[in-house]
Amino acid sequence: MSFPTSVSVREVGPRDGLQNEDPISTVAKVELIDALSRTGVRRIEAVSFVHPKAIPQMADADEVWAKVTRDPSVRYSALVPNLRGAERALATGFTELEVVVSASDTHNQRNINRTTAESLAELPALASLVHGAGGTLQLIVSTAWGCPYEGDVPVDRVLSVVDSGVAAGVDSLVYGDTTGMATPPRVTRLVGATRTAHPELPLGLHFHNTRGTGLANVYAALELGVDDFDASVGGLGGCPYAPGASGNIATEELVYLLEDMGIDTGIDLQAMIGAAGLAEQLVGRKLDSQVLRAGPAVR
Repeated sequence: MSFPTSVSVREVGPRDGLQNEDPISTVAKVELIDALSRTGVRRIEAVSFVHPKAIPQMADADEVWAKVTRDPSVRYSALVPNLRGAERALATGFTELEVVVSASDTHNQRNINRTTAESLAELPALASLVHGAGGTLQLIVSTAWGCPYEGDVPVDRVLSVVDSGVAAGVDSLVYGDTTGMATPPRVTRLVGATRTAHPELPLGLHFHNTRGTGLANVYAALELGVDDFDASVGGLGGCPYAPGASGNIATEELVYLLEDMGIDTGIDLQAMIGAAGLAEQLVGRKLDSQVLRAGPAVR
């Protein structure tokens, strides 16, 4: 069996991870991002530009970004829900933006107060704005494998969202398992259908570990040649608008697995475990990562 020789990991703890925690200080957020920048990870989702009433944990996004010590070897990105968020992100200097659209209409309404169709209708203008500023726009399709309100989301429904994104000019795609409903067979079906429909579209995957299948899903995706994954330090994460959703796959657990498979990530596992310990201190609760507890195989 052939696996990728290397994998690109995007650290999403500072954004996805912290949005589901009690708000922490700006200084603490900056400290976490700077610590992650020293682990060897090459991509960090730093903040999101959402309305502060919707996600108060991200209300200081502008200030956080202004204070981060930016490592030139790290690509920092920001998530936006709409055109206004993109304008704010570009104004602060971000060039890598992600827009999130739920495949589930109910979740999209709860998450950003719009129907899926309304979000998709804005994509052409959003892509034009970002590309006009010299940036890139990634489409994140959330609830790609299921919705806490609607249950299973059909593959055809997910692909219809992707079709709209491609028509609008997005540069890449990520599927988000918002509620942790994905399993390896479901991953195989959706990735396979996507590759058939859009074989040239760069694809990444964003798994939550709500039902304990996160790393199993990664393994299934690796078998299909996927080499781009999101993960969150310490296993932080969850969605305020997805009841019962727990954290993302932990970055240090993902790195531990990939290293043992001989797949390069460029990430220093011990440094990432140290960053997970810092994250645990900053949020003030025990995190779920087992590698944080047990450490690497050889200490």
